[in-house]
Amino acid sequence: MSDEEHHFESKADAGASKTYPQQAGTIRKNGYIVIKNRPCKVVEVSTSKTGKHGHAKCHFVGIDIFTAKKLEDIVPSSHNCDVPHVNRTDYQLIDISEDGFVSLLTESGGTKDDLRLPTDDNLLTQIKDGFAEGKDLVVSVMSAMGEEQICALKDIGPK
Repeated sequence: MSDEEHHFESKADAGASKTYPQQAGTIRKNGYIVIKNRPCKVVEVSTSKTGKHGHAKCHFVGIDIFTAKKLEDIVPSSHNCDVPHVNRTDYQLIDISEDGFVSLLTESGGTKDDLRLPTDDNLLTQIKDGFAEGKDLVVSVMSAMGEEQICALKDIGPK
């Protein structure tokens, strides 16, 4: 067996760290869950009683945190569900490019230029108007399962 047979493509992140397992019966409303490979915020949980031979089942209704689509899933309460690692980070807005990307200032002083403007019209107009008026804006970026999106906006005063 030579070394060439054991060559693996190395990637920056392992992928397994995007979610962690949690027992379905312990997931509550306003928590997070992965439904159909999408990170969702749980808006409704109902538990059915055990059948003659079965498990109690949890019925989850979740809203996708990036697309706002409603997703549902039914899981036996003793089984594990995937729960996404959801992070919120605040960045200061530096610039908006013509092609719809934003330039953000990170805590370390670098720039982050790979994020698009949000698809939510209300948030989009607030960001564009505030930037046009020369306000100092801080955007909250939510990230989960390798996706990132601007989800909130704060005005920290004039420049």
